[in-house]
Amino acid sequence: MTEFRLTQISDTHLAHRLKILTDNFHRVAEHIDATRPDLVLNTGDVAWDGPTSRADLVFAKEQHAALPVDCRYLPGNHDIGDNPTAVGPAPSQLPTAETCNAFTSVIGEDRWQFDAAGWYFIGLNSLIMNTGLDREAEQFDWLAEQLGKVGGKPVALFLHKPLYLDLPADPERVETAIRFVPQPARQRLIEMFGKVDLRLVGSGHVHQRRDYTFAHVRQIWAPSAGFIISDARQERIGVKETGLVEYRFRPDNFEVRHVKAKGQADIDLDTLIAQLQS
Repeated sequence: MTEFRLTQISDTHLAHRLKILTDNFHRVAEHIDATRPDLVLNTGDVAWDGPTSRADLVFAKEQHAALPVDCRYLPGNHDIGDNPTAVGPAPSQLPTAETCNAFTSVIGEDRWQFDAAGWYFIGLNSLIMNTGLDREAEQFDWLAEQLGKVGGKPVALFLHKPLYLDLPADPERVETAIRFVPQPARQRLIEMFGKVDLRLVGSGHVHQRRDYTFAHVRQIWAPSAGFIISDARQERIGVKETGLVEYRFRPDNFEVRHVKAKGQADIDLDTLIAQLQS
């Protein structure tokens, strides 16, 4: 394969009771049907409330299973729970063995590796980092094994949370610690990937589209496929719109295209909250 076409979607937040989000997903599905990439990747928050509703996970998987191409997934905080951080309040729902097992049993793998078009692709479960769960240590051991097999290929890393805002040494802040991979796991990841030719980090979670490069690594924040968050609730860092990201990988290079599916609406979180409370 000399070219590999990947479409990244993220933060779909699907649930049967939120038809407005399902409608947005259907617009994305129509775009995927028209473009037919080699793979669709959902980088987390696949469901609205996976930790307390297996039905949300099942509904989300059913929607993705109807897509005309293969899918891979990574868990988000709305799928399995959120990381504890060194600063800020403890999450209301921490990842547990049970929530992680529910995700893998319904949705699929929560970490993976594959090769395509001369590239080495790695997907990680970023929500178990800093939890002390057995699967956190298992994932780091697995990652070390995978990185030992790269063999000089360029590497693309995907995970739900961005590694950091602007710089690897960005301090954790009370207001924003939950947006990024927490320390000390972040530093450990950066050191591990510093031993290979990391070219790309693709993430979601922030519900803002962002594209920048630091130290030869391109950082892509995929927007939510489902909804946006108002400036009153969240500071503006990138572009607040719904959409998806399309990649074309070729040996030793890649292209990125930022896309909004035809008919995809910029639904505001406040609208969803009002619907759920009505």
